[in-house]
Formats: sequence, C-alpha cells, structure tokens
Amino acid sequence: METISPKELMGKIKGSDEVYILDVRAEEKYEEDHIRDNNVQSVNVPKTKIFNLDENDAESLSALPKNKEIIVTCTTGNSARKCAAILAEKEYNVTLLDGGITAWKEYLAEK
Repeated sequence: METISPKELMGKIKGSDEVYILDVRAEEKYEEDHIRDNNVQSVNVPKTKIFNLDENDAESLSALPKNKEIIVTCTTGNSARKCAAILAEKEYNVTLLDGGITAWKEYLAEK
C-alpha cells in the first residue's frame, strides 16, 4: 500500500491539486480536529462503517470519488491501513497518511 508522509501531504495541499482526505476516526474525534485547508476536501466515514460494509451499502461510500486519490487517515494509521485495504479491494485509489493525525500534528508543530 502506498503511503504519504505529512511533509509530502503538505506539499500536495500547497500545490495546485485538490486533496481528498478520508478520516476514519469516530465523528467526535473528527469534529475535534481534522486536516483543514482551502485545497482539502475532508470527509469523515467512521471505520466501523467501512469494516462492516456489504455489497448493498453503497450509501456509506457514495461521497468517495473513484477518480481521485484518497488519502486515508486515523489517529495513528492502524485503522486507516485496514480501511484503505478494504477500499482498495473496491477499486478506490487510496494512499495511507503515514502516522495518521498524530504525525500530522507533530509535523505542523515542528514548522
């Protein structure tokens, strides 16, 4: 599975491409803090919805584009890795944010 570092992600965000982030943490955690920028489209689909997908559950994935790279994140990257694998099986173009939101916040603090 492809991964992207927080520094590489910042480069994409500051570049000309719109970045699509899928945050798989619980809704409360997402509301507290998530990746924000004018070039970022961030969506929250909790991991439990992705783990429990069946073929008839298109609604949970209806917001996800099949024609764009989706950066998947969670707190540290473990749940995101599992969700990204599920989505890759369903032919989504997924990349894992290495270290998750924790690494992202550490990167921002260092800047």
